[in-house]
Amino acid sequence: MSMNVANCPRCGRIFVKGFNEVCPNCLKEVDQQYERCIKYLRENKGATINELSEATDVTMRQITKFIREGKISIVHAPNMSYPCEVCGASIRDKSICDSCRSKLIKDVNNSNEDDVRRQEMSNKQGQASYNIQDRLKDRH
Repeated sequence: MSMNVANCPRCGRIFVKGFNEVCPNCLKEVDQQYERCIKYLRENKGATINELSEATDVTMRQITKFIREGKISIVHAPNMSYPCEVCGASIRDKSICDSCRSKLIKDVNNSNEDDVRRQEMSNKQGQASYNIQDRLKDRH
C-alpha cells in the first residue's frame, strides 16, 4: 500500500494527498480567508472585489476562486465582478468575457475551415496526380 504524497502548491510543504489539493495548514488558512470574505460581504453588500480584497487581506485570485467554486455568490452583489481569464475585463459569470468567447469561437471556426480547405487541396492534388498517371499509362 503506497501513500500518495505531494507538495502543497501554496506553501511547498509535503503532505499526504487526499481529498484536498493543499496541505492541512493551507486548507485552514483558505477556510479562514473564506470566513473573512463572507463576514465582510454580509456587512457590505455593495462591495467590489477590490474593496473585498483590501478589507479582508485576501487576494483577488483567491476571491475569484471562491466565486467560481460557488462558495461566494455574486447574484445579489451588483458591484461584484471578477477579471476575464484572457483579457482581464470585468465579468460576472463564466471564465471569459463575451468578446473573448466570440473571438475564440471565430478562431476555432477558422481553424476548422482551414482544415477542410487543406483536405480539399490534398484530395485535388491526389486526383490531379492520379489523372496524370492515367494519361501516361494510356500513351504506353
